[in-house]
Formats: sequence, C-alpha cells, structure tokens
Amino acid sequence: MSVRSGVTVLALFSVAALAPATRAQPLVERLMEMPLAEGGRQRALLVMPDRPRAIIVMLPGGAGDVGLSRDGEIRHGDNFTVRTRALWAARGYAVLIPDTVDRANLRGLRSSVRYGGVVERLIRLAHDEAAVPAFLLGTSQGSIAAMNGASHARPGDLAGVILTESVSLMGGSHETVFDADPAGVRVPALVVANRDDRCDVAPAGMAPRIAAAMTNSPRVDVQVVSGGITRSRRDCGSLTPHGYYGIEDKVVGLIGDWIQARLRG
Repeated sequence: MSVRSGVTVLALFSVAALAPATRAQPLVERLMEMPLAEGGRQRALLVMPDRPRAIIVMLPGGAGDVGLSRDGEIRHGDNFTVRTRALWAARGYAVLIPDTVDRANLRGLRSSVRYGGVVERLIRLAHDEAAVPAFLLGTSQGSIAAMNGASHARPGDLAGVILTESVSLMGGSHETVFDADPAGVRVPALVVANRDDRCDVAPAGMAPRIAAAMTNSPRVDVQVVSGGITRSRRDCGSLTPHGYYGIEDKVVGLIGDWIQARLRG
C-alpha cells in the first residue's frame, strides 16, 4: 500500500490483456482511493497498459455502483465501461473506473454541481497517473456525468468526451444529459447510438439532438451502430444492445479510432 497526493493505492494486480494481433501485453490494474473535498474517499480501478496513448475516465451507467472491494473483486462488472477494460488496454488506452462512495446510488445526482466536482477530480487523478491526454466516456446514466464533467472541466484538462447510449428522455432518475449543461462543453465530442437499443430513455433517434445541444463544442460527431445480444431481463440492462453486449469489439474500435483521430489533431 502506498500514498501519493492523498491518493491511496490499495492493491496492485498484474494480468494479461490480449492485443488485436493476439499478442499478450503486460497490463497492470491498481485499486485506488481518492479523498473527496466533502469528506470520505472514492474507490477507483486504474487499468494501465504499457506506454498508454491516452487515459479514459469511464463513468458507468445504472446506479454507478461497481462494487470494488479492497481485494480487487468487482461485484458488478457487467457494465460496458467495466467489462471492456482489457479491450481498451489492448488498444493502448489506460482507463480509470470510479466506484460510488459507500455504495451510494447516483441516480438523480449526476447532473449536480457537486458531482461535476467529483468528475473534475477524477480527471485530475487521471492526469496524475498518466501524462497523456484525458477523455471522459459515459454510458447510459453515466453519460449525464460525462456531459456534466465535460461542461465544467478546466481549460486544457480534457481532450474530448464520448457519450454512449445516453439517457435523453426523462425516466426514473429525473435527469437527462440535457440537464448537464451541454452548451458548456468546449471540447470535441462523440455521440454513439445503437439503432437496436430498446431502452425507453435512450432512443437512438435522439443522438442528433444531443449533438446539436453542444453548441460550443469545436466538433461533435455522431456514430450509429447496430446489433447486440439480449441477456439481461430489462431493455436498459448492461447485457443487451443498450450495453453493446456482443458487439463490444466493434464499438470499442469505433470509439478508439475517434480518439486516435483527436490525438493526431
């Protein structure tokens, strides 16, 4: 266990990620705790490939509760942002996956000023861990947090934001990406939508409207995909087309190519 800048490294794991060319690459996972301004600490999983080209702060959907234990166990690992971490690492991207504090439910809180501050601190933590450009990626409810973080990020802190299967119609959380100040986003943005997504609060047809709301972004791209397998009971579940289940490689590749294009400028 070590401490740096108030961040505690709880555990260090070494695993193998499979690269696109089926070549095993070293992959390090670190379980970390970040102090919060209002008290308490937030646990996060850092996945660090060798010589990362960028780092992505992943903001899970649903309640946001990943269930990271001190021994590295992940209790709720089905979310797209969690279960694809080795795919990102194989493409050379580090990822930082935050958990909630004390298993709190983030529904209804992601568009708040307070949670925007949490995302800002996660971006700074990402920069502390890897001296490379940082991106935000949110999925479903997590896209609300990504929009909020991007709209309030300090100039130069963020290279871009990716919104996937974004909650754009009001549902049980009583907030959407439109509540997270999309006009405040001043970095390049990508909106990804699956035409086969049957989640009632994240219709693919809303993607152009989400893109249009980011009026101050220098560039907003929309990518529509199709496909996926349903294994969850609910249409908004992680193991459905809403969570890109069965088409993870295609979606990660598409987003990775967009990030790489932004890195080239």
